[in-house]
Amino acid sequence: MTRVKQDRVLGVLVRERDWVTAAALADVVGVTPRSIRSYITAINARAAGAIESSPFGYRASQEAATALRKPSETGTPRDRLHTIVRALLSGPAGIDVFETADALFVSAATLEADLGRVRGLLGGTQLALERSASRAQLVGTEVAQRRLLSRLAHDEMDEGAFDLAALRRTLGDGSVGPRAFGPFKSDFVARLTGLGYFVNEFGIADVIMHIAIAADRVAAGRPLGDAGVVTTPAQQSIAEIIDELARRHLDIRLGAGDLVHLATLVLTRIVAPGTSESRAPLDPDVELAVREIVEEAASEFLVDIVATEFIQRLALHVQNLRLRAREQAWSRNPLTRSLKSTYPMIFEVAVYIASRLHERLEIPLLDDEIAYIAMHVGGQLERSRRADHLLTATIVCPGYYELHELLRSSVDRSLGQAIEVVEVETRVDPDWTAIDTDLVLTTIDPAIPGDRFVRIQPFLTPADVERVQIVAGRIRRGRRLARLRAELERYFDASAFIRGFDGAGGEDAVIRRLGGTLVERGVIDADYLDRAIERERLSSTAFTDALAVPHAIGMTASRTAIAIGISEHPISWGDGRVQVVALAAFSESDREAFQTVFEQFVEVFSERESVQRIVRRGTDFSAFLDELVAVIDG
Repeated sequence: MTRVKQDRVLGVLVRERDWVTAAALADVVGVTPRSIRSYITAINARAAGAIESSPFGYRASQEAATALRKPSETGTPRDRLHTIVRALLSGPAGIDVFETADALFVSAATLEADLGRVRGLLGGTQLALERSASRAQLVGTEVAQRRLLSRLAHDEMDEGAFDLAALRRTLGDGSVGPRAFGPFKSDFVARLTGLGYFVNEFGIADVIMHIAIAADRVAAGRPLGDAGVVTTPAQQSIAEIIDELARRHLDIRLGAGDLVHLATLVLTRIVAPGTSESRAPLDPDVELAVREIVEEAASEFLVDIVATEFIQRLALHVQNLRLRAREQAWSRNPLTRSLKSTYPMIFEVAVYIASRLHERLEIPLLDDEIAYIAMHVGGQLERSRRADHLLTATIVCPGYYELHELLRSSVDRSLGQAIEVVEVETRVDPDWTAIDTDLVLTTIDPAIPGDRFVRIQPFLTPADVERVQIVAGRIRRGRRLARLRAELERYFDASAFIRGFDGAGGEDAVIRRLGGTLVERGVIDADYLDRAIERERLSSTAFTDALAVPHAIGMTASRTAIAIGISEHPISWGDGRVQVVALAAFSESDREAFQTVFEQFVEVFSERESVQRIVRRGTDFSAFLDELVAVIDG
């Protein structure tokens, strides 16, 4: 358990990439600052210099990621578990319990306990652990055994990131060496691009891992069978590429069964159609379901995502997702955590779409798969929102030949994605009070003061562009936070504020306790709480390391309200720990507030210092609201 907590500390520091205090790390991990200091010492003993220390706290060095994946010299229960599974997978005869215990320097009783953990690891793999006297063996298909190897490899990797060293630990020292896969991947991507495909770099790591597993199993005499193999032209062309590159770079020949299996993984995981020749036909039922669900999501969240190209791209992704679900070949997404914490609203739209896809197409979805849907949604919203983010601007440039025209052209070229020039004033004495645009870019000193006035040169310089961008960013943030402050004051209530709960009973109990305050006020009913718990099981609403925002899918509250719970010590929530739980209930009439409150509230709680200030000083409802508003106001 200690090693697990050490790894969690290291993982937080690697993810933060900045100084983090011992107290903040203690809150995340659920230990004392003194324990954190002992963990740091142990980590640096494993990998000298992995963590730097200063008066500001601790920070991960460049060696930290390596330390996170480095096994301890004595071995951990996880290391031993993986060693046992590798031995079970190495041959049909399985292992002798007593011989294996001796080899691992543990008692037979300890190994029996480990075998119990192996059985727990087999859930959903279609494998079974059978015993006959002192022998234990895994029984199941070769495909199922490879899925188990894939699960172990992901367990060895941090945050789903591909790591050949971790893969080699999973497969054993005799597996294919890391150097072979650099050229393999480069050539593979080039060949796929040549066929007219766009390659998903997040998914290709998984495919390379499966190719490594296939090469290792084939070398050990465990290929996939060829019986019943049927190929499409797309599968055939990709299989030929894999075959050629495996011979050239890995010095191994894969059979037809392996090649078609890997080609199918490529088509459903790492490529999207580029040219018309590579475009796969869409299943009409999938396209119809996606279109209707996207229209529902657009109406539910008031987001502009109904576009033919977007629906077709998402439908193709869902079609591939359904094929992956049949094979239990899930894709890892290293951006899942950051997408959830940085774009909670986009992730929420993706959760809604995922839940409806589950209902319509019976596709089981994991957080990583939801994150891919969020990337599709975010891309479309970026296209549709770009114009909405523009600030209006007036240029004040007293006329001299075409000087004002040149300046406007320079502003449009350098700042056109951030501002829209709607007026050009060429008088030397303009009516400054009559200019009502968001920004005023002026080559002369304004007669009245104001934060929206930016002094620039007649010939725009890089320094001018930077100043305009800073002022524009400040205006956008000020407006955003002002809207949030107004909404928070409207939706919070002293009677729906609880401080000092301990998280006993888990997420369900906390949701029901907080929700009870809103049920008593007639804001929601018991069914809303049941649906909030169902939503939590779809994907954790712990959007930051400190904040969870449970809520139901569907805006059915009689009015919008938020119940706040603060725990003085972090409590478990999903895979993380939080100190603030905000149960949100939104009504049909407040859909726009959902976006404003949801995204901006999470933004406030994404900064560690702000969180600790609010938790420490928010001793009652009035103090909580005062501190929250103070943080919002900066």
